[in-house]
Amino acid sequence: MNKEGFELVEREPTVNEYQRFRRAVGWSEVAGEGVEVGLKNALYYVVLFHDKKTIGCGRVVGDGGIYFYVQDIIVLPEYQGLGLGRSIMDKVMDYLRRRAKAGAFIGLMAAEGVAPFYERYGFEVRPDDAPGMAMRWEG
Repeated sequence: MNKEGFELVEREPTVNEYQRFRRAVGWSEVAGEGVEVGLKNALYYVVLFHDKKTIGCGRVVGDGGIYFYVQDIIVLPEYQGLGLGRSIMDKVMDYLRRRAKAGAFIGLMAAEGVAPFYERYGFEVRPDDAPGMAMRWEG
């Protein structure tokens, strides 16, 4: 990551960090016990720092073989628009390139209005009867 003062670290976000990120972007509350289990069972995670303060994260969940889901690409609102979400997503895609084998399904549920962000990574909006975004990995 080239931006001064910013650093991406491949580590699990803490429950408190994750809950703070979710609140900041207006996502629903999740019980702390559920968050703890969910974070521990992720396949991959990355946390974004600015001057040693956590300001975002990204995760991949799934079975690690056939199915991979991009999850929780979050940047605190005051840091959005600086290309930091792309930095997180680039790390997530690097992980997927290393781990997903040909034919694997890679999906995500995109918030309204952000589909173009994911389309640049090869994701396509699914038909109305199959919500979310998905790509078939050709790796």
